[in-house]
Amino acid sequence: MPEADNNQGGFLARWKALPTDSVPKTVFVAVALCLFCSMVVSAAAVSLRPTQEANKLIDKQKNILQVAGLYEDGINVPEAFARFEPRVVELASGTYTDQFDAATFDDRAAVSDPDLSHSLSEDPAGLGRQSDYSVVYLLKDEAGDLDKVILPISGYGLWSTLYGFIALEEDGNSIFGLQFYDHAETPGLGAEVDNPRWKAMWPGKALRDESGDLKITVAKGVPSADMQSHHIDALAGATLTSVGVDNLVKFWMGEDGFAPYLDNLKSGDL
Repeated sequence: MPEADNNQGGFLARWKALPTDSVPKTVFVAVALCLFCSMVVSAAAVSLRPTQEANKLIDKQKNILQVAGLYEDGINVPEAFARFEPRVVELASGTYTDQFDAATFDDRAAVSDPDLSHSLSEDPAGLGRQSDYSVVYLLKDEAGDLDKVILPISGYGLWSTLYGFIALEEDGNSIFGLQFYDHAETPGLGAEVDNPRWKAMWPGKALRDESGDLKITVAKGVPSADMQSHHIDALAGATLTSVGVDNLVKFWMGEDGFAPYLDNLKSGDL
């Protein structure tokens, strides 16, 4: 014990004798400061997580309200969103499932779960994997009849995966609106997917023609007479983003996306 005390005393004495700006003391202060800051940041992240999740949910609800034409500045978003009925759809069969809670099911997280998703052999939207299930949002009128259905869509543009919603009328074919809420496309070019003037081109367009063939198209040029009701002008100077939007809309409205569900919705089999 005396030897240990002498060693400890010797170490403390040598430490005190070091200049304040010595390398050992500088390293010690830097390490201690980093540890303290990391503890503060970690504590803040943990304490703020519930608030962040709540804000994330409200932002998602706000985007759904916007694409459905129900959002107004100053409204209570959760209260307004209560008009929607979320349902989980099994994409392959196009039917509802009660296997998951529609209020908490996360489509984007499900893509990373091998039990809830699959890899895509044909992948025009550049997704890599696709969830086997998706949450749709039903808007009913006062009589309880379907007014609109909101479907999540996603796909790769030029620099990023675009995530958004498409709103369809009760016939499951007429587009009411389209909106992206998460992407990293080039400001002034691909980011013009957020431009109200471009989004205003979508309402009233039809996904399919009278024969049931998927015709919706985002492209340059003047459409032929039979394509006018299915054509949206491509974004000026953003060819690859426009191609990406064209691909992702066709994918999600096609047989590998929501087509089976929309067929069941139209026939009344749900």
